[in-house]
Amino acid sequence: MVKKNVLRLCTYGLYALTAREGDEFGMMTINFLTQSSFMPPMIAVAMEKDSNTRRLVEKNGHFAVNIFSREQRELAGLLGRKNASKHHRMDGVSWSYGPSTGAPIIDQVLGWLECRVEGRILSGDHTLYVAEVIGAGGAAEGEPLTMLESGFRHSG
Repeated sequence: MVKKNVLRLCTYGLYALTAREGDEFGMMTINFLTQSSFMPPMIAVAMEKDSNTRRLVEKNGHFAVNIFSREQRELAGLLGRKNASKHHRMDGVSWSYGPSTGAPIIDQVLGWLECRVEGRILSGDHTLYVAEVIGAGGAAEGEPLTMLESGFRHSG
């Protein structure tokens, strides 16, 4: 129990990770993300092994990260529901195709990154991806949503 409680002290943002393969789309809320390089700009992100969105990333090698604002807690919760079908999750979510990857870019997020996978490693019940940032946009005014502010809990 101590280990779980201490792990929950690590600070995280909340993001929507999106992917596309042909006519198939995926969106999910993630919180394991960090910048891992300045030159070239790269991030590391972990996705649950059984995620459909992760399977799309495996197929095409690209994804987008959408940065939620503090006001988008409800959307983060919707995209984070494991028991919701992928179509139900995307109902009512306004988005457009990313210019570099075609992955969904959600309207009204603070900013977004398009990424190309450069490597992966198995990490327990997740797969960790290292990806180069190949496109970015947004940078709207506002504060990003954090795990702590959302009141959501991960298992730690």
